[in-house]
Amino acid sequence: MTYLTSFHLGPLGPADLGALIALVSAWLWIGWLTEHPPKHRNSVGKLMEAYRREWMRQLVTRQPRLFDGQMVDGLRQSTTFFASTALIAIGGGLALIGNPEQITDLAQEFAIASGPKLLWETRILTAVMFGANAFLKFVWSHRLFSYAAIVMASVPNDASDPLAYPRAAQAARVNINAAKSFNRGLRSVYFALASLAWLLGPEMLFAATVFTTGMLWRREFASVARRALLDNPPK
Repeated sequence: MTYLTSFHLGPLGPADLGALIALVSAWLWIGWLTEHPPKHRNSVGKLMEAYRREWMRQLVTRQPRLFDGQMVDGLRQSTTFFASTALIAIGGGLALIGNPEQITDLAQEFAIASGPKLLWETRILTAVMFGANAFLKFVWSHRLFSYAAIVMASVPNDASDPLAYPRAAQAARVNINAAKSFNRGLRSVYFALASLAWLLGPEMLFAATVFTTGMLWRREFASVARRALLDNPPK
């Protein structure tokens, strides 16, 4: 029986496996809830979609459009910053995995049971995987904001043009998808940081998972920013 358990779980004990499942489940759940909130309680991300659509409607009659260009440029710079940071973190994690001595020293520094090297590699690799997902989401978000800028540039300046508002709606959809990808990247960063608590043991990983999930829920559903967005929302 012991052999079978070891075979199935590998370096992970029951506590480690349970904490890892909780981490991934919480990441998937809060992401789904944020993007598919109940009708009676919209998330900040969902509320912002209405403001992005209103932004594109105002774009039709705004002259000049310098502000809109600066806004998109700022959004793209944000995605570039986070993508670069995620890439650096990925490199650091992979370098740590490739150096067994550092992993052993790390275990001794935390003054906890070191366990097999493969267990430590799994713990670090989990954070790296979240970081890799964040990097890919940020890169795609950057690309989508570029697409949004092009579609925005194609919106006619004349409100009486039959293409003006339909084209603005297209720009809004691309902009919203770019924001979704960016937010998914941010959630991966949050859970990558939470996964680092696994270095202190499965109990700390579970605690960090609960804390991170609660923090993200509060920001999306019970924050001051959300209350501000609910005042005079776009029609």
